[in-house]
Amino acid sequence: MGPGAGASAVGRRPTPGPGTGASAAGGRTRQRRKRWLRRTAWGTAVFVLAAGGTGWAVYEKLNGNITKDMQAAEELKRYERERPTPSAQGAQNILLIGSDTRAGAGNAKYGRDSGTARSDTTILLHLAADRQSATAVSIPRDLMVDVPSCHKPDGTSTEPVFAMFNHAFEAGGSACTIRTVEKLTDIRIDHHMVVDFGGFTKMVDALGGVDVCLAEPIDDPDAHVKLPAGRHRLSGEAALGFVRARKSLGDGSDTERMDRQQRFLGAVVNKLRSDDVLLNPVKLYPVLDAATSSLTTDPGLGNLRGLYDLVRGMRDIPTERVQFLTVPRAPYANNANRDQLVEPAAEHLFAQLRTDAPVAVTPQSDTDKGDEEAGDSSNPPSTFRGNTAADDGCG
Repeated sequence: MGPGAGASAVGRRPTPGPGTGASAAGGRTRQRRKRWLRRTAWGTAVFVLAAGGTGWAVYEKLNGNITKDMQAAEELKRYERERPTPSAQGAQNILLIGSDTRAGAGNAKYGRDSGTARSDTTILLHLAADRQSATAVSIPRDLMVDVPSCHKPDGTSTEPVFAMFNHAFEAGGSACTIRTVEKLTDIRIDHHMVVDFGGFTKMVDALGGVDVCLAEPIDDPDAHVKLPAGRHRLSGEAALGFVRARKSLGDGSDTERMDRQQRFLGAVVNKLRSDDVLLNPVKLYPVLDAATSSLTTDPGLGNLRGLYDLVRGMRDIPTERVQFLTVPRAPYANNANRDQLVEPAAEHLFAQLRTDAPVAVTPQSDTDKGDEEAGDSSNPPSTFRGNTAADDGCG
């Protein structure tokens, strides 16, 4: 209501509406209605305040669960001048690091704590600026790369070294891993997350398990997993064995293990979508509680709002546009048990991610590898070997 309307109404007697008149009965009806409205308003206010208080307490609990990786933030700030600049406005690159540490709650049962940790799994997740696609690129732990000089927790520094990729995490933690990836790809890492074995199992259990489809049976005593072929709903422990199993499957290479890890992440995406977890507070809370208490993140993601914005940006991406692939690589020339990048395919992939250009993936068999593993310098690949969240693994 504007000021003029308010002024013209001052002192004016309301005109009775049709059917109400100005009788005493009408006045009593209006008074009862006003009392009812006042009681309803007070009840609503109390409910909102109670809900708001509970919501705030929940928010504070979840927010307090997250561990902020301040040490990595300080280390990256120290080397800011040598880091790549963001090249695609609005796009985001998040480094997901799975640590094989045996320290911390729940991790001792996976092996002896040697006092060190390496990156068991590392995935570069690229979110397109328009949030219509997501591309997750696995970086093999055995890939031979240049690891820069990095600061250690005791204040000393390591020497630059040409070594396996997972050495970077052992040498200088997440900051060293990020700088190694940036040196390898010339892609600026905007955010990072680190999760250990115990945190992984907690998140899977909070989802109520994750459904996977196995084309072949798995029996791996080292990974503590034995499953027949077919569809299964995996609990946290079984899921961890599934993504870690290596020696007793196929040729025992890390290649097949990364393929399984990618398919499992695709299954997680489908689980979140099919059960409407992101839209159901009752289902969402235990997932958020497990996730926030299991993650170590950069300060930018080290709060519930940062994580929510990240998830919100991904929730509407079609499953066929959530893509998984591995960097183009081949056996290392000096050691067949190690990997090396295949060029120009690797640089072509990195350039597409840097410029936020579309990346296309296509399923391919081991006998039909694709341009990215052929090493043809005159023919950069148009597609890469990979899969999408829409693929369930059984064909």
